[in-house]
Amino acid sequence: MKRIRIVLSIILAMAAGIVMAQTQSLNAEQKARVEGWLVKYQPLGSDPTVIAAVKAFNAQPPEELSGMTQDKWAALGSLSPEVRNLSKNALAEYLKAKREPVIAELFVSGANGTKVAFFGKTTSWNHSGKPKQDVPMSGKTWIGPPELDESSGRITVQISFPILDGKKAIGTMVIGLDVAKL
Repeated sequence: MKRIRIVLSIILAMAAGIVMAQTQSLNAEQKARVEGWLVKYQPLGSDPTVIAAVKAFNAQPPEELSGMTQDKWAALGSLSPEVRNLSKNALAEYLKAKREPVIAELFVSGANGTKVAFFGKTTSWNHSGKPKQDVPMSGKTWIGPPELDESSGRITVQISFPILDGKKAIGTMVIGLDVAKL
């Protein structure tokens, strides 16, 4: 029994080391590919369908989500009505039609950082106060570091950009790119 624990400890340590090594940084070629994906997807930030959905959300968020907190969000299953409404709404379906294999996750947040639509349940309900939300809300793009994404289970690099109504940021889109598919 003691040997099994030792072997399992070694395996877990090795696995953690591999994940840490993969999440440290991107090489120059990977960085260039990430920047290329950002350039490719950034026009969605001025897509009329995306803008209309975010404007509608900002004007009147869904009533069933009005009391949502991070704790309540974490307790929801992926098949809960609240989650399904965000992964099956018109904007989510519109964006799924543009999905490519490199995309591990995608979510759209309103001006307040809460979710408008996504491909699958996100780890966090609200990204306000985090660079992936705050930087694009200032009108700029953002590229995060490689990390193990809890919601997709993959090592990803997130890119984020503003949803613009004219020149005003009204929300954000975050796309998690699967590092293994760059």
